Amino acid sequence: MRVILAAAMITMLTSAVFAQDHVQRYGEADKEKSPIEIQAEKDAQRAYQKSLGNIPDKGPSDPWGAVRSDAPKTAASTPAAKPAKTKTKTGAAN
Repeated sequence: MRVILAAAMITMLTSAVFAQDHVQRYGEADKEKSPIEIQAEKDAQRAYQKSLGNIPDKGPSDPWGAVRSDAPKTAASTPAAKPAKTKTKTGAAN
């Protein structure tokens, strides 16, 4: 009885594996699409492109703007001053 029950359980578990659709493997050629599938794919692509056109353009955003204490400085408006060169001592201090 146990053998029959074990065989039935194994059969039920392995039947789910064989019920899965074919999984394409690396290097395997794609299956041919029907004209209906090709047309549906083109229609979906057109609908996607059309939906992208409905999104309004937002200006550049500054997510950290409210966190900064001072306004952001622009490099183009003020020329950068060259820092003064200082000599550094090397060797032992006498």
